[in-house]
Amino acid sequence: MEQLLKKVLSQLSIGSNQWVGLRYHREHARTREVRDAHPESNRGSESAGVMIEWLVDGQFGYAATPDLCEASLLRTAALAHGNAVSAARRALYRFDTSRRPPSQGIYSSKVSSPLAGLSDAEQFEVLVSLTKRMRTSEAVITATAWLQNVQVESCFVSSNGAHFEQDLSLVSVALEAVGQRNGVVQKRSNHGLSAYSYQGGAEFVLEKILAQQADKVAVQLHELLEAAECPNETTHLVLAPDQMMLQIHESIGHPLELDRILGDERNYAGSSFVKLEDFGRLQYGSELLNVTFDPGVEHEFASYAFDDCGHPAHREFLIEKGVLKRGLGSLESQARSGVLGVANQRASSWNRAPIDRMANINVEPGEKSFEQIISGIERGVFMESNKSWSIDDYRNKFQFGCEYARVIENGKLGRVLRNPNYRGVTSDFWKKLVAVGDPSTLGVFGTPYCGKGEPNQSIRVGHASPVCAFAGVEVFGGAQ
Repeated sequence: MEQLLKKVLSQLSIGSNQWVGLRYHREHARTREVRDAHPESNRGSESAGVMIEWLVDGQFGYAATPDLCEASLLRTAALAHGNAVSAARRALYRFDTSRRPPSQGIYSSKVSSPLAGLSDAEQFEVLVSLTKRMRTSEAVITATAWLQNVQVESCFVSSNGAHFEQDLSLVSVALEAVGQRNGVVQKRSNHGLSAYSYQGGAEFVLEKILAQQADKVAVQLHELLEAAECPNETTHLVLAPDQMMLQIHESIGHPLELDRILGDERNYAGSSFVKLEDFGRLQYGSELLNVTFDPGVEHEFASYAFDDCGHPAHREFLIEKGVLKRGLGSLESQARSGVLGVANQRASSWNRAPIDRMANINVEPGEKSFEQIISGIERGVFMESNKSWSIDDYRNKFQFGCEYARVIENGKLGRVLRNPNYRGVTSDFWKKLVAVGDPSTLGVFGTPYCGKGEPNQSIRVGHASPVCAFAGVEVFGGAQ
């Protein structure tokens, strides 16, 4: 593909102060699902094409095609040029070629054992056994196991010498059991909706690892069926890493996207309570809050070397000691806003233009063990695994629900609670952060389904966090 892209590029008449980039993207996905030991679906999909960008008079024009022949790519390039010329007449901001650096390199996911090494029958065998492990009594009315493997191949070349290739191997596994007893219906999963998502291969589908998760799901589901409702009170809240994932995503990730702050997403995905003048000044949380953009974490779901405009990706602090430092915006948004950003201009496919997206957004570990955090709390609630979420258009006021909780009393974990929820206001909530777990409490998770943009783009995001404790948070049960 590299040779074809370069051949097409060599035939284009590119004017001075113009720039052209060609991005090939191919994605092959396989999804398998088992319900109650019976295979339910075995789906496959493949999509490939080329997006061409052309910078004319300070404005980018885009065109894309799935027809990967030379003649088609040349026609598509002409369309991109025409779109750029048309857009330049109405430009609100004019870019220069520095917004597309001449990056070169190769990135590949680290894979210990390719998932393709397991046959369809072997993969279904694993999923069937997992649903059986979760069906431990008649109270369990259904159990499902879902496995998705996606292979992504991309190649980028440009008129100023950029050339980089990135190959991703993505694995997601979801386990879920639903139970009913005495009119009480509950659900338990392995860390929430598809949170068990990583870059890698069959090493994340090892039956021994997943069997432990399935057994935990079954045990905790039965605990929930006998549990009392979460109380309504203002108290200490301790969040497990798989719920911190959602908390980071909704109340740090989205509000820091520079295109939202600039207003680009306001009519669809919403805006942000953060203002451009807040960067470098706003006390976003307590001094214990340190948040990084880190697309170099091995196996985390959104790791990469370059974003889709060729910006090299490096670890950067977004929030340091509670102070807001950088936004989630790549070179275009940085030029428009005057705010420092990161390499996060990404596209979900060949037929989408890259926009500011989250990648790996992580809370950095602190110094306390899980036992130290819990022992320091006289009264509180410990919550795991997201079940529901609601947040306003400015990513400010929120209300989140979890699958599983336990009371904390006199420095110890106590009885199980069902239907735990909590609410807050973003910056006020993060200022209530009173303890951050050490590396032994760290969990790394991801999601395949972060939606944004018109036309919509569903992209993959990673989040890592230790256990975190907050003081004076309003928690409540499902009966409210």
